[in-house]
Amino acid sequence: MSTTARWSGPEAALARARLQEDLIITGEAVALEIRPASVGVRILGALIDAAVYALGAFLLIIGGARLLETFNAAQIGVVQVSTFAVVQVIAPTAVETLTRGRSLGKLATGLRVVRDDGGPVRLRHALVRALTGIGELWLTVGSLAIVSAAVNRRGKRLGDLLAGTYAVRVRGGERRERPLVMPPELAGWAGAADIRALPDGLGLAARRFLGRTGSMTPQARTEMGTRLAAQVEPFVAPPPPWGTDPERFLAAVLVSRRDREYAVGLRAREREETEAARIARLPYGVHDSQPAGPR
Repeated sequence: MSTTARWSGPEAALARARLQEDLIITGEAVALEIRPASVGVRILGALIDAAVYALGAFLLIIGGARLLETFNAAQIGVVQVSTFAVVQVIAPTAVETLTRGRSLGKLATGLRVVRDDGGPVRLRHALVRALTGIGELWLTVGSLAIVSAAVNRRGKRLGDLLAGTYAVRVRGGERRERPLVMPPELAGWAGAADIRALPDGLGLAARRFLGRTGSMTPQARTEMGTRLAAQVEPFVAPPPPWGTDPERFLAAVLVSRRDREYAVGLRAREREETEAARIARLPYGVHDSQPAGPR
């Protein structure tokens, strides 16, 4: 810092740190550069899945052929509907839920279905996708899904639009950054400071700057560090101690934010486990009458 001002340099517009819409930002402002899958790759993955499910349906029909000979027309209709439900709804839903969005076709093509916020898909997301797929994949031979994915920026088919999901590439799409370390002299200040939510673009710009300082010239490094520190400081109270190096200030803010988000996640998980244990207990005053030991 200079002796005349805490941070020197002009206020830069946050547009300089504009964020790509498909990046997922962690608490430390690390960008997980997972990108939407192309339509061609999605078609290839869908064809593999369709072949697998069609083979499963064929085996079910062959295996139950002798059994069907003893059924009447109504019973055969029930079996056909059940087979249709298993192949087109139940199986895809179960596979995507259990594998967190990776069917055999997506595994072969290096894709994964994720929520719009980058998180793993749940049962309801997989079910909505499977139900919508009856019309846009099976009944229209995939033509409706191809048109929808071609006009959507993230390559979403109708099932993705309804479920709030999209397919991303998971091979070679992640960029790993070395974790930041809290500067020892700022640990006390950062632990007590009120750090408001940084705009994702600003946090990402600061994180990327800290990750490539070794490749910058001293002058550019000083100018950019000072400018970013001036942009981040309004989101922190109280300000850091006088004379703090801008780079160490940025590192302290990002590390503190990361650690706080991690602590919040741990507390949420502990609450869920406590609630699950409480629900599993017998009601108050009711005793377990089953004898202990082997029966």
